[in-house]
Amino acid sequence: MIGVVIPAYDAQETIGRVAAGALKHAGSLLVVDDGSHDATAARAESAGAVVLRHPANRGKGAALRTGFSWMLQRGAAAVITLDADLQHDPDDIPRFTETFNSRRPDLVIGSREEAFCQMTPGRQLGNRFSCRALKFFTGLELTDSQSGFRLYSAGFLQQLELRRDAYDAEMEALLVAARRRCRIETIRISTRAPDGRPTSYYRPWLDTYRICRTVVLFSISTF
Repeated sequence: MIGVVIPAYDAQETIGRVAAGALKHAGSLLVVDDGSHDATAARAESAGAVVLRHPANRGKGAALRTGFSWMLQRGAAAVITLDADLQHDPDDIPRFTETFNSRRPDLVIGSREEAFCQMTPGRQLGNRFSCRALKFFTGLELTDSQSGFRLYSAGFLQQLELRRDAYDAEMEALLVAARRRCRIETIRISTRAPDGRPTSYYRPWLDTYRICRTVVLFSISTF
């Protein structure tokens, strides 16, 4: 079984459509409501998703840890993650499953490279800078290091101990994969809103700083 995890925070306007779209392709769907103040959980449940709730907002990394643990306990062979704000198209999920089933990579990244020109300048700069930092410190070359549309194999997740609570947790996962020489593949994805405008809670300057800090600190201590 390949499960789908959607971290969500105050996403009542979009989560129902994302969950319904994902359920067309998912063997199991979990929405992690990360301390929302609105009807995110209720709308996800109405769409057919299983929902786990954090009593307070803890960050995307914390929501991913909750989702990964839940899926692994239920025997998932891999976990696909996508955002709750409609920037990712759930109809791309089969492309991840086909890549995993045919080649068994440890990690599959959905790249938005072709839509970078539509991003805000801060998001463009942050993504390109973090890609270069990742390559400089680890040798791992990716076209989109900040994409949250991914597939993680169960084998990789069983060895992954995420420590970061915010958006830099996804960069932390890439750093661990690079250190362990995991097999990483990139596929192109369609993008409805390249940086989630206006619903994304990603803060371009602060979160990009955190991501790059994570790259540097992790690399100094590990590589």
